[in-house]
Amino acid sequence: MSRVFNFSAGPAVLPEEVLREAADEMLDYKGTGMSVMEMSHRSGAFDTIIKEAEQDLRDLMGIPSNYKVLFLQGGAHLQFSMIPMNLMKHGTADYIVTGHWAERAWKEAARYGKANCIASSKDKNYSYIPDCSDLPIDEEADYVYICQNNTIYGTQFHTLPNTKGKDLVADVSSCFLSEPIDVERYGLIYGGAQKNIGPAGVVIAVIREDLITEEVYPQTPTMLKYKTHADKDSLYNTPPAYGIYICGKVFKWLKRQGGLGEIEKKNHQKAALLYGYLDQSRLFVPTAEKSSRSYMNVDFVTGDKELDAQFVKEAEAAGLSGLKGHRSVGGMRASIYNAMSLKGVEALVGFMEEFEKAHRK
Repeated sequence: MSRVFNFSAGPAVLPEEVLREAADEMLDYKGTGMSVMEMSHRSGAFDTIIKEAEQDLRDLMGIPSNYKVLFLQGGAHLQFSMIPMNLMKHGTADYIVTGHWAERAWKEAARYGKANCIASSKDKNYSYIPDCSDLPIDEEADYVYICQNNTIYGTQFHTLPNTKGKDLVADVSSCFLSEPIDVERYGLIYGGAQKNIGPAGVVIAVIREDLITEEVYPQTPTMLKYKTHADKDSLYNTPPAYGIYICGKVFKWLKRQGGLGEIEKKNHQKAALLYGYLDQSRLFVPTAEKSSRSYMNVDFVTGDKELDAQFVKEAEAAGLSGLKGHRSVGGMRASIYNAMSLKGVEALVGFMEEFEKAHRK
């Protein structure tokens, strides 16, 4: 069976080049006589893998030397707890709630201190990013938290909030490495790998070193302290070794594409093609407000739930997989991450054109 165009929100499409490399090395990684799946995380071979992965990520993002790179486990959900446990030094944090995952993070933080919701777009089902130029930042807040790209609702921060000097913490799970960013504008950046970087099971956190201290929430378990992992270079316990290996291959693939500036151009080209069609369509309607649209996750509906379901079914049969929208929005969602080719988006738009001709009233 030939490969489909995979528009799933996560776990999501990976570069075919990377998958072929991993397949070639499945039984024997570089003469070791074993797979990376079988390899000790204390071995010299894996030490090279994880160190190269970190250096390639630093190169891609321009990560300054005073930031630590941690390869962790537990998904983004565990970071909802680890962040307040480690960073809420004075018991207060501000949250900008622009979707389901930001809301979960905010509610989780309230277990460990005072978590303020200082801006929200819930009034319009998270279809936009609120104005964050003059927020009511709490003077006692230790950080301001955002989910930079909202996978479910197809919205994205195109301008970072004015945090008035407070550290910015960002969940970038679904836009990780999709464009260049200024790392120094953040205190902590983190994301699950399964959307735009690698397989499920790895969480990458980039944290400014001064935020990594022993001063944490009193009941914080050893494994949930950033310092535990920072002091051991992500090897305090057995890490998600195979996932890190695949992430490392994706980092090298991104470098071969020309880096984040080039990948951003490709992502904008794909998004422009899809949104351009949606904006002139008489059947399909994008759900996110134009100024807040995500370049990674494109949500759209027909306004008829039965027709939406028919579209998803027929698209799947045509080799366009993973287009069913999240229940919070309904309709369809095309996740066009770094590894989704322009050819895949062209195929989707072509299918949508034919579907519209057949069903437009």
